[in-house]
Amino acid sequence: MEKIKFMSEEMQEEAEFFVLEQTKVNGVSYILVTDSEEDDAECLILKDTSEEDGSDSIYEIVEDDVEVGAVSKVFEELLEDVVIER
Repeated sequence: MEKIKFMSEEMQEEAEFFVLEQTKVNGVSYILVTDSEEDDAECLILKDTSEEDGSDSIYEIVEDDVEVGAVSKVFEELLEDVVIER
């Protein structure tokens, strides 16, 4: 599993996550990440909000229930053996 580091601007703190899967929905990139490689780990869906000409990738946690539901279904289909609890 690929491991990536994120820097929180609010807390000025670095966090590491494992990328489980990535996809594009309606031209928007999303990644499904977890903080552990264990079976019952917590996961987050992050949305790429970077500007096209920016050098850094900017991701935000998806919090909209409709968007979370739609993107979760896509990730469940891609991963087959994973169920994302909402």
